[in-house]
Amino acid sequence: MPTPEEQATGARDLGALDGLVSDCRACPRLVAWREEVGRVKRRSFADWDYWSRPVPGFGPHDASMLLVGLAPAAHGGNRTGRMFTGDRSGDVLVAALHELGLANQATSERRDDGLRLHDVRFTAPVHCAPPDNKPTPTERDTCRPWLVRELELMRPTLRSLVVLGAFGWQAVMPALAQAGWQLPRPLPRFGHGVRVDLAAADPDRPGLAVFGCYHVSQQNTFTGRLTPAMLRDVLARAHAVATEGAATRGEAG
Repeated sequence: MPTPEEQATGARDLGALDGLVSDCRACPRLVAWREEVGRVKRRSFADWDYWSRPVPGFGPHDASMLLVGLAPAAHGGNRTGRMFTGDRSGDVLVAALHELGLANQATSERRDDGLRLHDVRFTAPVHCAPPDNKPTPTERDTCRPWLVRELELMRPTLRSLVVLGAFGWQAVMPALAQAGWQLPRPLPRFGHGVRVDLAAADPDRPGLAVFGCYHVSQQNTFTGRLTPAMLRDVLARAHAVATEGAATRGEAG
């Protein structure tokens, strides 16, 4: 069976990449867990037909802003088949995007609920729900080629990236280097509100502004470590950079 790297390299567009991601079975532990969750189910979702497959990215292919999380939630994305959908994390994130005019509605409940994102896309460094929300380093690295190719395909329009949480921050840095951006040395440390500007390896290509943000997990939002105002602030700053970059791109063209 082809490896994720072999498959990802051959994807000509994000639609093809998303389809390949959805069929991946490269990590036995994650395959077993996501499918077990779909069989056992949570009592409140007993009537659901769980997705129980890798969850691809979601949002417009020409977005100028990308949000990178950790991995799908067992009874969220793994159930619904869409990133940040069907759980509290998705509710908080989509509500913030809606307030900023980046989503057409404030809720994210199921794949067919009509949600549309404006100029922003969701993805994750690990596309399968992991036990205890903790992928292993090997699983993270095995999944990396999907993220690298997604970044490569978005490079013509991508101008800002928001990373939700320290795990995503650590996972996305090597992917950015592989996808054509230069990383500073030492590598920047994760922090809420941190901004790092990366130059493209190709001097004729635009750079990328990377922002850190606490993850929209229930633990963070319920304890107040991440408030809606804090989340909106980072998202607004990142989209302002993306919009400025898009305007510059339009003038140059």
